[in-house]
Amino acid sequence: MKIAVLSRNPKGHSARRFKEAAAARGHDLKLLDTLRFAISLDQEHPELWYRGKKLSHYDAVIPRVGASVTLYGTAVLRHFEQMGVFTMNSSHAITVSRDNLRSLQGLMRRSIGLPSTEFVRHKDDVIPAIERAGGAPVIIKLLEGTQGIGVILADTVSAATSIIETLQSTKQNVLIQKFVAESKGRDIRAFVIGHRVVAAARRKAQKAGEFRSNVHRGGKAEAVTLDAAYEQTAVRAAQILGLRVAGVDMLEGKDGPVIMEGNSPPGLEGIETATGIDVAGEIISYLEEQVLFPDLDLRQRLTLKAGYGVTEVPVAPNSTLVGKTVKDSGLREQDVLVLSIDRGGLVIPNPRGSREILAGDKLLCYGKLLTMKGLVPPLPPRKRRKASDAPRAPGPPSPPEAAN
Repeated sequence: MKIAVLSRNPKGHSARRFKEAAAARGHDLKLLDTLRFAISLDQEHPELWYRGKKLSHYDAVIPRVGASVTLYGTAVLRHFEQMGVFTMNSSHAITVSRDNLRSLQGLMRRSIGLPSTEFVRHKDDVIPAIERAGGAPVIIKLLEGTQGIGVILADTVSAATSIIETLQSTKQNVLIQKFVAESKGRDIRAFVIGHRVVAAARRKAQKAGEFRSNVHRGGKAEAVTLDAAYEQTAVRAAQILGLRVAGVDMLEGKDGPVIMEGNSPPGLEGIETATGIDVAGEIISYLEEQVLFPDLDLRQRLTLKAGYGVTEVPVAPNSTLVGKTVKDSGLREQDVLVLSIDRGGLVIPNPRGSREILAGDKLLCYGKLLTMKGLVPPLPPRKRRKASDAPRAPGPPSPPEAAN
């Protein structure tokens, strides 16, 4: 297999480890500078040129696209995708994961622990946002930041307001997040590959007063075995963000795991040093499996026939499906195929006919839209706004009441 690693740092630890892992498995791996590509758009034959020469065929790409070259790096990666080359992480997933606000918006309402977060632009909205986030201290975070850069702890409302106004004056977009005090100075990095966590480490800040535990900020990492809740949360977060390989950072909140972010590309040095696990080798093995099964856009492929589509069916407690098996549910006879069952974050793919359907399950189904329309609960009616709720235009002041 011929593998390309897109990187601006060919002498870095991660690039070297990929080269060693690929060689140990008999693969040819090349380190290519992300910014030395030229993109040639052609209706029938998209091509890439590297250092002035037409790029030869590659079977897989490992993108190590740094934050400073996200735009061009994802454009190059997108062209690889158009050429039918398997990419470890897709260009779309990398773009989403780089935007902290967009990532959190994707993760919300998915039964995943998240810190209370606010995003505002007008200075008059800053103090109310801090109050909604739980009050000071708060974390102020740039929308696009890596390795702990652009993350600030503000101990007071006045300090937070000053910092936010200063950053916004320089055209920086920032998030305001609740400070998880019980996890001060430490977090967990779970390294997700595919559908499992292959390595995990707890990172602790070493400097007095430092709340960021990133290894690049001087933090120390030690191997840790995750319990089921943390492992499932990490895998699910990576899948929702579309990352096949991710470093998922979590805080240890009083109620369980709290997601900070999903990183692409995650570095190898800290996690391999702390755990002793050959993470680079695990990634190469994963590529070997995935190259044989390229991505398909399920919705586009399965909706070619008019009247058919893909949807998720939530199973309510009063649903007639509760307690029945997939086979006895009658769905197949109604031209509906159950592709998977999401049961509290645990995904059961291609469920057998004997699998019982429980209340709270989410069935991913493909089939006749007319049938599935009757399975999906109707949207709740929108409340009509009362006239009394509408904001009133300012008028003349009321006359003073007469004294008794």
